[in-house]
Amino acid sequence: MLETVFVGIMLFASTNIDDIFLTMAFFADPRLAPGSVIIGKCVGIAAIVAASAAAAACALTVPHEWIALLGLAPLGLGLHRLWSAWRAPAQMPAAEGKEPGDAAPDTPAGSFVPQALSVAAITAANGGDNLGVYIPVFAQDLGIVPVYAAIFAVMTGLWCVVGRALVSHRLVAATMRRLATVLLPYVLIGLGLWILSDAVGLVS
Repeated sequence: MLETVFVGIMLFASTNIDDIFLTMAFFADPRLAPGSVIIGKCVGIAAIVAASAAAAACALTVPHEWIALLGLAPLGLGLHRLWSAWRAPAQMPAAEGKEPGDAAPDTPAGSFVPQALSVAAITAANGGDNLGVYIPVFAQDLGIVPVYAAIFAVMTGLWCVVGRALVSHRLVAATMRRLATVLLPYVLIGLGLWILSDAVGLVS
């Protein structure tokens, strides 16, 4: 169980480091109620988890060793990010050009429900690449997906707390952007190799 909790925390943190800046932008937008941001974030993450679980369930009829080959997805994502960083070391991430106090783009003002749905849609779209990481992990043991979902719910709440707190700390936000750019590729590569380790039986 401790290993599952650790993996769940690493899964969420490694795939949502960039999302912390989007969360900060939501909380910095005076048009958005804080409650709508929190609800929207939870709904958006829940949609990503549900889609990942459904895709993982479709893979249950495939032998476990072949399922482990899905680890190529996070490994490929990590290698791609590492290659991109190597080719353009001076290029900052897209969020670098925005200050933490900038308003989130295309986020309409209005009542609580439309605001929450808008935040959820943007969160789900921003986390679309998370599917490539979550699916192979979920497919290894679909029975522990509820545990991962609970961990992600707690982590989403933590992300909201941190995101709101960092809105007024721009120096900290800039440091986190640099760390995310450097560390994320290696985290994804390590995760991919960990999943692929279960495919050793294919070559033995």
